[in-house]
Amino acid sequence: MTSLPNVWYSLLSSLLHSTNQEPGVRFAPQAFWLWFGPLATLLATAPVVSGQNADLTKAVYVDVRQALQAPEEPTQLNLRDLQLFELNDSLSHLKALTFLNLMRNHLEEWPEEVFELTHLEVLNVRSNKLKLLPDDIGKLDQLIRLDAAKNDITHLPDAIGELRNLRFLHFSLNYLTGISPEIEACKKLEVLELQHNQLSHLPHGISRLKRLRELDLGYNQFHAFEAGWLHLKKLEKLNLEFNFMQKLPDDMDQLKQLKALIINNNKLKELPESLTRLKHLELLIVSDNQLEKLPDDLEKLAQLKTLIALKNNFSEPEKERIRKALPHCKVYLD
Repeated sequence: MTSLPNVWYSLLSSLLHSTNQEPGVRFAPQAFWLWFGPLATLLATAPVVSGQNADLTKAVYVDVRQALQAPEEPTQLNLRDLQLFELNDSLSHLKALTFLNLMRNHLEEWPEEVFELTHLEVLNVRSNKLKLLPDDIGKLDQLIRLDAAKNDITHLPDAIGELRNLRFLHFSLNYLTGISPEIEACKKLEVLELQHNQLSHLPHGISRLKRLRELDLGYNQFHAFEAGWLHLKKLEKLNLEFNFMQKLPDDMDQLKQLKALIINNNKLKELPESLTRLKHLELLIVSDNQLEKLPDDLEKLAQLKTLIALKNNFSEPEKERIRKALPHCKVYLD
């Protein structure tokens, strides 16, 4: 289950990423403090859960040669922050590797040796200079987590559908304009992070990812809420911030497990009444839209802990109504 602190941490991370000069960024550092000053301490101290760390109960090697000389077959190799432009050819001999971290290097092409490591479960190539995801990625069909965020990748190819064990897919901060429909074959996918790209639509097959819990599409080019997203019945977190949405569907209450809805900085003029039937909703962020009122039955959102609705067009009576309807919720209005 997605805990609210983890949602907050994800939100904070997204905002802090956006202060850098990255693809699709439309957010200034000062805006962060204007919006989230009241929550900054809470957000910054929220516990971080990272599934990308090596298993420290087992040996973690930091050099290919060292790993090759190990008395037992190495399963974990961490080569992050080594200023690498290429990898040691001997990497392919480490057949038992299940964890490989190559983040923050200078790789412009995928090392061919990586695709011979067919037992990999976690592959992290975040923060390199990779321009594509090659078809050979399909050879790594044991992958559970693939992190290729902060590269220069423009498209997810058909081969992504061969990763049938994938549960976590991180492709934020790239230049994605398209995703292959074959992604629907990743039936085990739980977390899909695509923020800070150039996407304007997703394949219809996304609706078949029945285990998806988190969908992050912030900082893209979406103009409409796609109907298929309402079929994601296990979705707990939906982030659509900094897009061009003008309307949410009237049947938003189909997302019965939703805990966090982040849809600030769009072009919304109203919210559907069905939002008040999201019984598990804990976090709602709708700042920087064109809202004049919120749904009538706000008091039904009994689990709502935080509402952030800054920079809208609420009258003073409407602000007072909102606060009265949510006495146990932290409400942030202008």
